[in-house]
Amino acid sequence: MTGRERILSTISGEIPDRVPVSFFLQEEFLSYYYPDKDKVDRVKDAVACGIELGLDIMPRGREFEHPHFMKKSFLNWDLNHKYQRDGNNILHITEITTPKGILKQVEVGPYNEKTGAGVHMATHEYLIKDERDFEIFSQYVPAIDQETITAMKAYGEYIQKLLGEQGMASPWGWSGVFNQAAGYRDVQNLLMDAYINRDFYEAYMEKLTELMVEYNRALADTALDCIGLQGNIANSAMVGDQFFNEYILPYEKRLVSAIKENGTYTLYHNCGKAKILQESYVEMGLDVWETVAEAPVGDNTLREAKKLVGNRITLAGNLDQVNFLKQASLAEVERSVVDMMAIGKPGGRYIFAASDFLEKNTPIENIKKAIEVAIREGKYE
Repeated sequence: MTGRERILSTISGEIPDRVPVSFFLQEEFLSYYYPDKDKVDRVKDAVACGIELGLDIMPRGREFEHPHFMKKSFLNWDLNHKYQRDGNNILHITEITTPKGILKQVEVGPYNEKTGAGVHMATHEYLIKDERDFEIFSQYVPAIDQETITAMKAYGEYIQKLLGEQGMASPWGWSGVFNQAAGYRDVQNLLMDAYINRDFYEAYMEKLTELMVEYNRALADTALDCIGLQGNIANSAMVGDQFFNEYILPYEKRLVSAIKENGTYTLYHNCGKAKILQESYVEMGLDVWETVAEAPVGDNTLREAKKLVGNRITLAGNLDQVNFLKQASLAEVERSVVDMMAIGKPGGRYIFAASDFLEKNTPIENIKKAIEVAIREGKYE
């Protein structure tokens, strides 16, 4: 089987020739792996690195992670981006001028020219600070435009051509609904909104869902096989299962359904605690949940997840890339991967990966050993 066939077969619930082996590669690791490059590309270099390492590649492009209205101006929506250096940090200031006022968001992150778009920014000032901001946003936020749709289709064709049969692209779509809601409004306020200002909360989540359904439906109507959705903020250290099922699940479920209308798969990323949310992920209609992270970062175990939901959703991940892979001996890596594969492999629906993206300073020999053992132990008879 090719890498693409192997991954698609696994996600669809069939038994491939072996378990797909697909580490999550992004700028931090790629800049470490390619030290002589001035700047790395999270898609092109991930494909090249994946081929060199012998992976079933799943590149995670970010080209359409942010919506059209945060990239350019429209009628009554004058968008302005400014970047300012502040020591070792960079400020990203977004201002949107509308007929009824200005919306402003300020993000901050470490400055690193080499990793570029791989830097994750923290929000310092939120776009939706109060109900007045939401009123402006709701009235003037533009629908997706044809130029963006055309660019989506071109990107789908580009990524499939670049990747070929080496794997399956799963670029980030415009987030998950709650993740994005917490991106535009302080999550502490957002959580309280659900209890003390429920009309506002529901109107806000409904508007975002409407916009995200339209946007991600267009992204799904391309050559892409899968779209990645981010669900790490609504983890079970942040919310309980009752809160999730009442205030988050209905919106996420609508987004997933819209993407799958086109036959496109969904990959949902929660690299933290999710033990009590696993049944909710199945109800959401997801195809893949990553990363089944164990303690100390998460509260899941592969054995429990496999037993509880492993026959209804594809599980990806579980190898601790922070506290284990960077420090373990080759013998320890081999034992761990053998044990992990014995749990994840039976019955299919398992993609061997780490509990999040590979980090810099991870010994290359440990990565190669993990891949070698996973391929050997992952073969189905």
